[in-house]
Amino acid sequence: MGWLKFLGKGAALNAGPSTSAVPQRLDIPLFPLSTVLFPGGVMSLKVFEQRYLDMSAACMKDDLPFGVCLIARGNDVGEAAEPYPVGTLAYIVQGDMPQLGILMLEVRGRRRFRIVSQAVDQSGLLRAQVELLDEPETQPVPHAQQGLLPLLRKIAGDLGAEKMPEPHAFDDATWVGYRLTEVVPVQALAKQKLLELQDPLSRLEILHTYLAQRKLVV
Repeated sequence: MGWLKFLGKGAALNAGPSTSAVPQRLDIPLFPLSTVLFPGGVMSLKVFEQRYLDMSAACMKDDLPFGVCLIARGNDVGEAAEPYPVGTLAYIVQGDMPQLGILMLEVRGRRRFRIVSQAVDQSGLLRAQVELLDEPETQPVPHAQQGLLPLLRKIAGDLGAEKMPEPHAFDDATWVGYRLTEVVPVQALAKQKLLELQDPLSRLEILHTYLAQRKLVV
């Protein structure tokens, strides 16, 4: 059974908006990409389009985030792409310009958000009003999915702190699910669907079922 079919099993799971009574809203620039950023994850970006160079400079100057979203339609260069509605706030932790007009960024994912409205500005940059999504309280990995932990510990050791920054939270089902999803070699759309899930235990169930069938976990 394919990965997306596993996700189809979870279609009835809560992937809806935050249940917060008054969701926090932000106005942020968006950077649609062909990959998915997860809360707590790191990503390296090569920036060369003027709109994103200006965006990055403004974000670094005032320590502001931009939003990383998976592209639903379009491309990551040229005309503004249409993003999927759920993305992750990205904060720049390091920036370097090895040559004029090329900016290398390292960003760290924070909160997830849902796009409420969006528009393209005069520079071609996509901006959006977004609602921040709540994360559940910390809860342990259930006994049935404990087999995921040895695999993730090995992956974390192989990648090192640069690619999977400390502190590691192997006792947190949300953290474990995000870290496994970002490294499992599956379609970006599958990762997007797992990002959107509100229930971290459902995310772990899907991951465990898929990996167990491939004899990667017990």
